[in-house]
Amino acid sequence: MNLLRFAVRRLLEMAVTLLGASFVVFGAMYLAPGNPASFLLAGRSASPAALEAIEKQYHLNDPFLEQYFRWLGNVLHGDFGRSLEYRTDVSNLLSSRLPTTLLLVGMALVLVVLLGLALGWLAAVRGGAVDSTILVGTTFAVGTPAFVAAILLQGFFAVELGWFPSSGSGSGQGIGQMLWHLALPSLALALYLVGLLARVTRAAMLEALEGEHVTVARSRGVPERHVIRRHVFRNALGAVLTTAGLIISTLMVCTVLVETAFSVGGIGQLLELAATTKDFPTVQAICLIIIGLFMTVNLIVDLLLPLVDPRITLGTRSSS
Repeated sequence: MNLLRFAVRRLLEMAVTLLGASFVVFGAMYLAPGNPASFLLAGRSASPAALEAIEKQYHLNDPFLEQYFRWLGNVLHGDFGRSLEYRTDVSNLLSSRLPTTLLLVGMALVLVVLLGLALGWLAAVRGGAVDSTILVGTTFAVGTPAFVAAILLQGFFAVELGWFPSSGSGSGQGIGQMLWHLALPSLALALYLVGLLARVTRAAMLEALEGEHVTVARSRGVPERHVIRRHVFRNALGAVLTTAGLIISTLMVCTVLVETAFSVGGIGQLLELAATTKDFPTVQAICLIIIGLFMTVNLIVDLLLPLVDPRITLGTRSSS
């Protein structure tokens, strides 16, 4: 399939999916129990007149479709609305908190890729006791939820040993402080995915090791390290790359739990607070960003797969 045609088709599919996702997200918040106006008046006299004024100001009593299309039109113009809780533009909230979340996710992603690939490589190539030890370790990692990992790491390394801060992001204190503050949260966020990627890499490399091309290369006297790097690992990369979408989406979802545990102050924690106070515009904006990011990663993966594995053609992730 022509690259340009494939990209245009996928972009159109993404637009339709985002439109459907926006409707679902908006509808879910609309149907959620509780009245946003009552949250806005928390701690003050919630008289019927006050509630009516708030509902009129934020158009909360307008019909569902009217509210949805008004919001959608604003989003298409880059306006996510005003936060009901923070009384400021949602765009301002996101711009102040998104860099922290991106740094956290980026640090976790580096750990996932480096440790996951290295452990999977070692398990497949070394075998024996090394393989068994890595399998046990990855079983523990995959079986530990991000929130549990966050509590355990926080309790031991931050509270008990005092090696790392127990909360905060170090924002505004320099990149060194931010990296130090986000070390434990990024490890908690990465733990499950390190185990998952290590297992996927191991399985893909073991399958590639049984390929005829590997046997031919060895029979020709090609050094083993070249066989592993050029014929085994490269062929396994296709299967590994297909997990990229899952990895990114898992990181973005689990960051809500990890940021809350460590009070990081990124968009993950903001999403949890916004959902609790029924802050419609903030929840909708963050959900759309996460969905859009997931679809973008999947598009990039589909474009890269044929370059990594020539057996795969555009539009399919199956070997021909």
